[in-house]
Amino acid sequence: MNQDRKRRVLIVDDSALVRQVLTNILSRHPLLEVVGIAKDPYDARERIKELDPDVLTLDVEMPRMDGLTFLGKLMKAHPMPAVMLSSLTAKGTTTALDALDLGAVDVIGKPTMDQARGLEAMGAEIAETVYAASLARVSGARAPSPAAHALAPLAARAKAGRALIAIGSSTGGTEALRQIFEAIPENLPPIAVVQHMLPGFTAAFAERLDRSCRARVKVAVDGEPLKPGTVYLAPNEAHLTVGRHSMGLVALLQTGDRVSRHLPSVDVLFNSVAECCGQHAMGVILTGMGDDGARGLLLMRQKGCHTLGQDEATCVVYGMPRSAWMRGAVEQQAPLNDIASRLVTWCGREA
Repeated sequence: MNQDRKRRVLIVDDSALVRQVLTNILSRHPLLEVVGIAKDPYDARERIKELDPDVLTLDVEMPRMDGLTFLGKLMKAHPMPAVMLSSLTAKGTTTALDALDLGAVDVIGKPTMDQARGLEAMGAEIAETVYAASLARVSGARAPSPAAHALAPLAARAKAGRALIAIGSSTGGTEALRQIFEAIPENLPPIAVVQHMLPGFTAAFAERLDRSCRARVKVAVDGEPLKPGTVYLAPNEAHLTVGRHSMGLVALLQTGDRVSRHLPSVDVLFNSVAECCGQHAMGVILTGMGDDGARGLLLMRQKGCHTLGQDEATCVVYGMPRSAWMRGAVEQQAPLNDIASRLVTWCGREA
């Protein structure tokens, strides 16, 4: 794929004001070109045939057919990268997660008040999100992980010296994490995760995973002990780090500036794990745009940790894993459907 050419964008929204604001925002990006607009899904269907865009932005609430229904039909008939615009309400959060399940690459939080000003304030982030989505590999709606793919529990608890697994992901990561966590048994060491998400979405994502996985999934709380059989997601607007206490490993949250352009940052998590756990930890970097996590994963490898990267063929966006691989931070690359078994194998192997 030629990443230097301008990516063609179709904006689908029933609000003329939002269409104009998004057009202005996206047109300022040097590698994006708005080639058309559509006021509803029926209009969008014809415009897609006519314009063949690389990516579309899609509002949830629209007349005649809502965005989720259209997204489901689109992913069956003509899979293509789509970014959903969803309100940052409780209902909007659920809708956003449903959109990701249906195949949307990413979600943009739509301000509930003064939308024009709110969208303009998010302009740079919106443009980068749409550009990242335009590079994504999309195969259609995402099917539930078959139960047959669930891995058997370890014969006993994890071998001595297996203290922690740390995972970082971004664009496409919600689906990758779902596939991994639905497959792993409940008796692995604690797993610490940074997934770049919109504010307010992490708690709902954790709850959804917790209902479908054998391991417990929750948002990390500052100072809590990290227990086996539990996945800890970094909360919004705080860095997740790992520290040691007399009772063992604990989650430590840090507020402050963005690192590697993100808060929470994968680099911050990986750096803390490298210093705290050394060879007793494993680091995994999954699909995502940019290079967050590459430096931290390299430090983990230098400290003796086992490191794994998702391969290019199964990444939605091969950005973060590529950057880590090019830096020499990744020992091995693996397809997404092999990563859960790699975690189990590492946990059952003597240190």
